[in-house]
Amino acid sequence: MEQSKLDRINELYRKSKAEGLTDEEKEEQKILRKEYVQLVHNNLRGQLDNIQFLNPDGTITDAKPRNKK
Repeated sequence: MEQSKLDRINELYRKSKAEGLTDEEKEEQKILRKEYVQLVHNNLRGQLDNIQFLNPDGTITDAKPRNKK
């Protein structure tokens, strides 16, 4: 995510605590937060997908993917 978007998320948060947001700003904040959460989720999923286990016999096993609903 671009630094400018992160800065905007923080700016909107501070403004919401200080004076409140307009409806347009609330919608912008909602969209930016959703994008941020999706990015964090994708990064975490990528890290978890790359986990491998070293077995006592020296072999390496990939983590098994979770069953998707």
